[in-house]
Amino acid sequence: MSLDTTADEGGDDLGGESAVESTAAGDGADGPLVEVSDLAVSFGDVPVVSDVDLRVDRGEFVGLVGPNGAGKTTVLRAIKGTLAPDAGAVRLDGDRAADLSAREAGRRVASIPQETGLAFDFRVRHVVEMGRTPHLGRFDGHGADDERAVREAMAAAGVARFADRSITEVSGGERQRVLLARALAQETPTLLLDEPTASLDANHAVRTLELVRDLVDDGRGALAAIHDLDMAARYCDRIVVLANGGVRAAGPPAAVLTADALRTAFDAEAFVGRNPATGTPAVTAFGAVDAGEERAGERRVDTRRLHVVGTGREAARVVARLAAAGHELSLGVVPEGDAAARTARDADAAVVAAPAFEPVDPEVREAAVALAREADAAVAVGDVADAERRDADHRAAVLAAADRVVEVAPDAGDDALLEAVADGDADRTRDA
Repeated sequence: MSLDTTADEGGDDLGGESAVESTAAGDGADGPLVEVSDLAVSFGDVPVVSDVDLRVDRGEFVGLVGPNGAGKTTVLRAIKGTLAPDAGAVRLDGDRAADLSAREAGRRVASIPQETGLAFDFRVRHVVEMGRTPHLGRFDGHGADDERAVREAMAAAGVARFADRSITEVSGGERQRVLLARALAQETPTLLLDEPTASLDANHAVRTLELVRDLVDDGRGALAAIHDLDMAARYCDRIVVLANGGVRAAGPPAAVLTADALRTAFDAEAFVGRNPATGTPAVTAFGAVDAGEERAGERRVDTRRLHVVGTGREAARVVARLAAAGHELSLGVVPEGDAAARTARDADAAVVAAPAFEPVDPEVREAAVALAREADAAVAVGDVADAERRDADHRAAVLAAADRVVEVAPDAGDDALLEAVADGDADRTRDA
């Protein structure tokens, strides 16, 4: 995508047909834009990260995810050069970052920090102009190329309409977009972003990542620390999971954002489904069970084989929570296209489904009965007696086949649900 140099400076379009072209180039034209090898950083006697390896190629958007305190900002600072590592090497476009002058490094990497501490009374336009510093000599003034870059960066980041406002008078989200414009004006082949959407509303968060995605598709590279895992899955080509002092997983979002990987990194139970609109992984996190016990990814609950009987969003929620806890699940009979069926398939559960608004075929019913008979328990979402009255032909038969039935109210809390399922000595029917 090329930059429309006729963009209206008074507009507030973030993304669209605007992007800022890269002009900087190093010696590693065919290699990665950023390459980090065996990076180690400590603060005093406290190690933060060690043995970190990662790379960013041209045309690649890499997401850096992990719990608070995992060292994501530290890694970004080490790449930018504002923090000296204890060990390891950082290469920018083929050259060792340690061998580059600040001006040359500034032509290769632009960063958007998480903190937006600009206390002086600069105009927004002047803040964006600071991005041109690496391209200017000590006594150089701004030329036509600099003015173009600033104008286009402000239009792309959606800050042109308040270009003459003081930076101290704009909101936190607007300030974050000003810093994005400053980085775009720098015209580097690589962008480093530290929680770029943290201060933005939903609209500008999406538009910001769409803009970064467009820049990457035009040949730049981007490395972003991202808190929102769904956003990372939607926009990133690869995800690097940083936790417990090092890289715990790296690869395409679908391969990295798994329940096991998230349990290890975040010490939380998670259900990983699929966003029906984008087709990318969608993560629902739950609090860890018995968090004071074993950690390091070890499962802290006894898992069971469970057959869920129910439909709709309530049953879907139950399926997601039980799957996140590691239980082996099956579901049915449910109508094709039901929300619970979609969630169960995302959880790799066996699903017995029948056409909606039609009688359930006896063979279909028997398939669900067989799953309930093989399960440790059937989980009935809603009132069992009422369900038996309404669905005497199949639901009652499925519940009757189970050795144990756990009745779950549609609004049951997570703790009540998990406790009821875990209670192996419960009566045939138990409220949760």
